[in-house]
Amino acid sequence: MRREWPLLISVVTAALFLAFGEPWLADLSHPAWFTFVMSWLFAVILVSAFAVVRHAELLAGKLGEPLGTLILTIAVTGIEVTMIVAFMHGGKGNPALPRDAMFAVVMIVMNGMVGLSLVLGGLRHHEQTYNLQGANAFLAVIVPLAVLSMVLPNFTAAAPGPTLSPAQAVFVAVMSVALYGVFLAIQNLRHREYFMAPKSPDSPRARPAAGRGFRSVGYHVALLIAYLLPLVILAKQLAVPIDHGIAVLRAPAALSGFLVAIVVLSPEAMSAARAALANELQRSMNILLGSVLATISLTIPAVLVIGFMTERAIVLGLNPANMILLVLTLAVSTLTFASPRTNVLLGAVHLLLFLTYLLFMFDK
Repeated sequence: MRREWPLLISVVTAALFLAFGEPWLADLSHPAWFTFVMSWLFAVILVSAFAVVRHAELLAGKLGEPLGTLILTIAVTGIEVTMIVAFMHGGKGNPALPRDAMFAVVMIVMNGMVGLSLVLGGLRHHEQTYNLQGANAFLAVIVPLAVLSMVLPNFTAAAPGPTLSPAQAVFVAVMSVALYGVFLAIQNLRHREYFMAPKSPDSPRARPAAGRGFRSVGYHVALLIAYLLPLVILAKQLAVPIDHGIAVLRAPAALSGFLVAIVVLSPEAMSAARAALANELQRSMNILLGSVLATISLTIPAVLVIGFMTERAIVLGLNPANMILLVLTLAVSTLTFASPRTNVLLGAVHLLLFLTYLLFMFDK
């Protein structure tokens, strides 16, 4: 249990902010106090997210592919959905936060993290192989869900603005969950081989059944849940200084969604990069593409249900510049995963798109 010191810090921080959070966050006008509170909450949430991913990875090593990676992506997506919901209630209720967070996940993962993994793996191993059928299965679900949730709302007339009417929202939410359910059945039952590394003389040796430090499935599941629970409180508190900072600095509103994605995806980015460096590109792609798919599939129904419960309109449609970046990212990803071998050039193209996304976030 000595390795679980982040849990103690997380629980103590959550308890302190439950007791004293309101007066602490009432006045953030002093730069030193604002920086301290922001850094404290951000660091504790980040450390807790790393701990969640550590336990998820131990479970992944025990359960094997692709079920192990699925647990990792579901855990990370759970953190993200928790933070989005908490931000919507703890901050100023930005109705575009779910859209900004989903778009940030797509751009960070499919451009930044995929690009970094392909560059690192290409520099060390020249070319890497993965299962083309698995990548195509991910993209076959990601592409329509991304377009239907973040592009189509701009062109509907049943509701004002880039939103969906109640009937459309119900359809998109049900469709997202149903399609993700079909994908999980394919991934874990009917076609598990699609998501396993192709066997070749260059393939790395099989991963051990469980990594060092593994205790039992129940032990790691219990701790994974224990780490997730304080995040609900901490994320709600973090929303206040983030909203204050964006208002004071006159930063783009989309920055809040970007910060949510960064906090959640940092541990996964390290896992994917390590896998690519170890010539385990299949595991890296399962983590990254699975994260995007789970984020879109589960965030949409969650936030739409919250919208119904709170009678609040949820903005989903992207602005024209971001729509172009999204469509370009999906098109380039389709080209990248059209061949069973990858190299540095493909990764460099994705990194370029990621830098473009950052530029247009701050300089529209």
